[in-house]
Amino acid sequence: MMEQTAKRDNPQIDPSLLETDPKTGLGQDEVGRRTEKFGENRLKDDQTSALKKLLSFFWGPIPWMIEVAAILSAVVQHWSDFAIIIVMLLLNAGVGFWQEFKADNAIAALKQRLAPDARVLRDGAWSDLPARELVPGDIIRIKLGDIIPADAKLLAGDYLRVDQSALTGESLAIDKKIGDEVFSGAIARQGQMTAMVTATGMATYLGRTASLVKGAGKQSHFQRAVLRIGNFLILITLGLIALIMTVALHRGDPLMETLLFALILAVAAIPVALPAVLSVTLAVGAEKLARMKAIVSRLVSIEELAGMDILCSDKTGTLTQNHLTVGTPVLIDAKDESDLIRTAALASEADSHDPIDSAVFAILGNRAKLDGYDITSFRQFDPIRKRAEADVAHDGQTIMVAKGAPQAVLALLCEDEISDIESVAAYRAVMDAIKTMAEHGYRALGVARTDQDGNWQFLGLLPLFDPPREDAASTIAELRNKGVDIRMITGDHEAIGREVAGQLGLGQNILPADAVFDRNNQALDQVMIEQADGFARVFPEHKYAIVRQFQDRGHIVGMTGDGVNDAPALKQADIGIAVSNATDAARAAADLVLTAPGISVITSAIEESRRIFERMGSYATFRISETIRVLLFMTISILVFDFYPVTAVMIVLLALLNDFPIMMIAYDNAEVAEHPVRWNMGNTLTMASLLGAIGVTSSFALLWVSETWLHLPPEEVQTLVFLKLLVAGHLTIYLTRHKGFFWQKPYPSMKLFLATEITQIIGTLAAIYGWFVPPIGWYHALVVWGYALCWFVVAGCIKVWVYRLLTHRHHSHHSHLARVEGSLHRHR
Repeated sequence: MMEQTAKRDNPQIDPSLLETDPKTGLGQDEVGRRTEKFGENRLKDDQTSALKKLLSFFWGPIPWMIEVAAILSAVVQHWSDFAIIIVMLLLNAGVGFWQEFKADNAIAALKQRLAPDARVLRDGAWSDLPARELVPGDIIRIKLGDIIPADAKLLAGDYLRVDQSALTGESLAIDKKIGDEVFSGAIARQGQMTAMVTATGMATYLGRTASLVKGAGKQSHFQRAVLRIGNFLILITLGLIALIMTVALHRGDPLMETLLFALILAVAAIPVALPAVLSVTLAVGAEKLARMKAIVSRLVSIEELAGMDILCSDKTGTLTQNHLTVGTPVLIDAKDESDLIRTAALASEADSHDPIDSAVFAILGNRAKLDGYDITSFRQFDPIRKRAEADVAHDGQTIMVAKGAPQAVLALLCEDEISDIESVAAYRAVMDAIKTMAEHGYRALGVARTDQDGNWQFLGLLPLFDPPREDAASTIAELRNKGVDIRMITGDHEAIGREVAGQLGLGQNILPADAVFDRNNQALDQVMIEQADGFARVFPEHKYAIVRQFQDRGHIVGMTGDGVNDAPALKQADIGIAVSNATDAARAAADLVLTAPGISVITSAIEESRRIFERMGSYATFRISETIRVLLFMTISILVFDFYPVTAVMIVLLALLNDFPIMMIAYDNAEVAEHPVRWNMGNTLTMASLLGAIGVTSSFALLWVSETWLHLPPEEVQTLVFLKLLVAGHLTIYLTRHKGFFWQKPYPSMKLFLATEITQIIGTLAAIYGWFVPPIGWYHALVVWGYALCWFVVAGCIKVWVYRLLTHRHHSHHSHLARVEGSLHRHR
């Protein structure tokens, strides 16, 4: 079935079409013809049509309630109600469709930017091209960490080990050789080979390529909390409405009109816009982060970023420039420095992206120094052997050269590599030189060569130093000011780690990984890990264990990485961050992908994520308080006073006019918390209940004023209450924006301000001139505005006072915990 699908979606490839010169690759004209025939190398999008997506917004529990209300309005011939309800239905569907359409486009744009590249040979030159431009017959290079961009046949190279678990379910990586097939979506774990593309797009194995941007299917802690609030509000609403209907029917009210009123009240009280506001807020934030060179691959990870309190940062390429320079060589058995450097160059690749190879060729200078040396075989560096080797023909003889980790190169001098390298004559001199280099922040690169008899000689060491990034120290200071603790993680010796840490202003307590973890990667001392400033001599499995240890102690952990071996730690971290130039596999595992060098962009990303968190908290507080204010007021009025304070039309108008400012909360200016933020359900419910109770009190006070002082008829009292609920409700948005007084910064964004004030003005004019409601005139409308503004000031002052009480209680609690922990630590 799968093969038939591939054949149907992509023309059958004639083997003769794949005939390509492996030395030059395809020409541009031929590429154009094949692209036209086979299409781009990407999956066909199974996107729902725009019409079907729009119609989906008319299907579901909330749309059903609105539709039933419209039908009931027509049955009882309340045509004004019917018209407004239909407008509300269309508006809800339209707003939801438009916002989802924009969010889909934003995610599509992010996917486009995260799409993998491929190293392709065309017209005799190698270049990096987007993988979607590959065509059958292209010659590509596959190296460690690549996600294989298309089905291909291996042509040249020593070996390639690929992980096909995502495609076949095989848990172990598979070794491939010349002539073998490799499949799109598999990951290159070791080695490097060239290959010819045999199938692209929907014709690839299983008809799919790896997707680097995962959908936001997993809910964050905050989303789950807000959705629980939504479900709670729905249950409370349905319970109170059932109570209202029972009492109304007992009193003999008309069944159809009571049912219509109950339905409309439910629509107004239930948080209809909850999913839309959350998705829009996250999508808007993701777009902003993308402009800051930080691409979000899992939208809900934005919340984790806002709460991150520990960042485990790779040293190389993240805190440092990843631009190695070679210091003064240390000679062991080499004739002179040029002999040592030339040998190291022979064990390097000139056109690779490896920073060590680039540094070796930079100090070599003129490549003419390699004339007369012909490399017949090259074995690339891999994490297992920790060295690169080559066979070189020179003056009619074949010699072998090697460079890599000094211990791995020293092992070549042993009769059996498994034997103890301490028996090698050069061992002590090499170790002393490495120690001296490490004390000065240098890494050591060992170089060896075979003599005429085929015996290995350790020629010497090349000191390598990766200087810190210019912005690293200031970025670390900024992150600390924001409550984020930096822990440096490096595979280098702890002496190198301390040297770099000293230059960056980090602590000097850099521990070797084997001092804090046993052979099974279990922590030997959790307190030691907590107090460490960084970890050295770290292997990939250690990174995973470090992240787990911090998480087990209650931290929200960020982890930066760039290699395929970092993927488990990136996946485990609360916020996995793939730095610039990361492998495709690391990007696939990460939540955040940085496209600019260094980690300075993380500072901006944290600020933006905390703003997003504040906006979602603002919406949650407003939505709860609004439901309490309207529903409780309506319920008490009907049950206790037997008076409907607003009509069904007024409820629909309120819901309609509320939608616009609520959606604009996603674009509001928000304050940036000084420390990592966590979802505090208790504080939110306390503040929302307080504001809701103030709203209920002020609404009943207005009823008393309208009857005692203004002596208005019931119809005008309803309009007066409608206008008060609208004006006061919109003003509540300003109260829930931040914890300070409403006149303090950050001020509302222009989008939120205009949406709030325009809808307030529309509602006011409707009340004044009698659009769908009995008119009350300018005088009474101004009375309502003045009344609402007075309560707005009172509620604002109470809010600030209560927040200060909550904050003081929070600080007191944490101070007490800190004292207890300090006491326990002293006793230990």
